[in-house]
Amino acid sequence: MLVLLPPSEGKASSGRGAPLKPETLSLPGLAEARRAVLDELVELCAADEEKARLVLGLSEGLRGEVAKNAELRTAGARPAGEIYTGVLYDALDLASLDAAARRRAARSLLVFSGLWGAVGVSDKIPSYRCSMGVKLPGLGALGAFWRTPMASVMPEAAGDGLVLDLRSSAYAAAWKPKGEVAGRTATVRVLHAQLVDGVEKRSVVSHFNKATKGRIVRSLLTTGARPEGPTELVEALRDLGHVVQAEPPAKAGRPWALDVVVRDVH
Repeated sequence: MLVLLPPSEGKASSGRGAPLKPETLSLPGLAEARRAVLDELVELCAADEEKARLVLGLSEGLRGEVAKNAELRTAGARPAGEIYTGVLYDALDLASLDAAARRRAARSLLVFSGLWGAVGVSDKIPSYRCSMGVKLPGLGALGAFWRTPMASVMPEAAGDGLVLDLRSSAYAAAWKPKGEVAGRTATVRVLHAQLVDGVEKRSVVSHFNKATKGRIVRSLLTTGARPEGPTELVEALRDLGHVVQAEPPAKAGRPWALDVVVRDVH
């Protein structure tokens, strides 16, 4: 099983670890593209703070993120699972997993990134600020930039098992499973069910969408569930107590769409 996650906008500090070693990152086929983005980002942030702030879409209060980007090559690096924070990662709570579940996480979780393309949760990276929606002056829109290198490495990374795609739309644009891989890919939408005048109404949620996805991944890791495809994933999630509605693809070569329905949002 391969699980595709979005990053978090906010990130923990880099700390005092050894600096980035690009050659140690997962998906070595992305090395050249990573180098190109890193080089331009560092150069931009070191040369013109105000221009970099505008390019990165940062508020005045986040101006300090520009200086942080300028020092990416020398900043301390920590496991990506510690760098990414926020609602999904709080619910996932990688640090509290037992050793077996942490090994499963290291093998199966990939976090998509505007800077790195995608990294494993045990890959050591510095804290940074560069979303997939950024348009760098030299490379252009990062969502489009990453499509070619991702197309060359992701089918192999997906292997022959389930792909659970929990990415937001901005990060999903960098790689869309096709053909046979798409047929064993499942996307997840979280719906909040409420009774309104005796009638159940369902709505898409945001904060709780992320928290629910984090809890889903955690439960799969802690139980050691190994669904081989979307049908088995639906069964596994229902066994774990989730209310799931599945929609098989209308055409071959498209992913499954799963709705997870929650009534108590927290």
